Amino acid sequence: MRLHRNARTCPHCRSLIVSRVSDGGQLPRAVAREFRVTERTVWKWLKRFRAEGAAGLMDRSCRPNRIPRRYLLPGEELHDAVFALLHTPPADHGFNRTSWKLSDLGQVLRTQGKRATQRNIGAVIKAAGYRWKRARVTLTSTDPNYRDKLNRIRSTLSRLAPEEAFFSIDEFGPFAVKMRGGRSLVGPHHVPTVPQWQKSKGSLIVTAALELSKNQVSHFYSDRKNTGETIKLIEMLRDRYKGFRRIYLSWDAAPWHRSKALFTRIEALNQSGRDAPEIQVLPLPGGAQFLNVIESVFSGMARAIIHNSDYAGIEEAQGAIARYFEERNASFLARPRRAGRTIWGKEPAPSEFLETSNCKDTKYCR
Repeated sequence: MRLHRNARTCPHCRSLIVSRVSDGGQLPRAVAREFRVTERTVWKWLKRFRAEGAAGLMDRSCRPNRIPRRYLLPGEELHDAVFALLHTPPADHGFNRTSWKLSDLGQVLRTQGKRATQRNIGAVIKAAGYRWKRARVTLTSTDPNYRDKLNRIRSTLSRLAPEEAFFSIDEFGPFAVKMRGGRSLVGPHHVPTVPQWQKSKGSLIVTAALELSKNQVSHFYSDRKNTGETIKLIEMLRDRYKGFRRIYLSWDAAPWHRSKALFTRIEALNQSGRDAPEIQVLPLPGGAQFLNVIESVFSGMARAIIHNSDYAGIEEAQGAIARYFEERNASFLARPRRAGRTIWGKEPAPSEFLETSNCKDTKYCR
């Protein structure tokens, strides 16, 4: 038999390769020698034939479902489009599922007039550091009012007046003050070690609020997470922003953020005097910590001064945290901007509310 000189790329020869193995019962190694291709190539065409039938043996440019490269979304646009979908429940788009599939994401993007292959969608998700197991836990909110709450926050931010302030609020910790590991620059043949069993020098909780328009952090240290500490933070913000007309508070769905006592206190503060700003609460959707902008600041702080640390005690750790926030605030006052990628630990998401952001970096927020 006279072989085609391009047996590796000729569709007819691909059919012969598949038939030799599937129908003729020959070993892939023998077929590879006969057609002067690698055994890997034989397995490739077998796999495609079994998955797609005869269409799988055609050149990619001839396949009916192929999307020409010029029509594919650029990387950054695809990232934003994919993550905007991942943050919403699949049920919002007509899928009776609790988690997303690549094929579902591709189908919704096509209905939006955006073209992307499943391979590119998967690459975007993988490049962001996520796998499907983690995505089910941290990337998708199951709040039935997700879209309404999101739109309310976006609408408020889009028309925020100069005499109004919007705060992203959360707590960091509790975390133990002890020797901690992390990535560090070390010399050759040196492996940094951290004792598995250590005596804690104390524990800390940082309760903080990030004002989005000026990128300023207000914080204090708490013994526990509860309604009383949240009220303490609200009263501090109310006094600090006394000249403002209104302040907006946004936080996740933790129990102490939605207690009856908390909203009773807020109502009392709003009725107590004219000089203080009015307080309005705009809660995040349930299970949407990834949209809480201050989580990005906490991640940057942990990466900069918590990891690889060995503070002598609580006071030293508190001093490092206070200095971190003071320097960060001063930097953004001197050069006002909303972007979060500064020297302050390379915060993983911009310091602004975006539906496509994933502010909670689980590697550093602990």
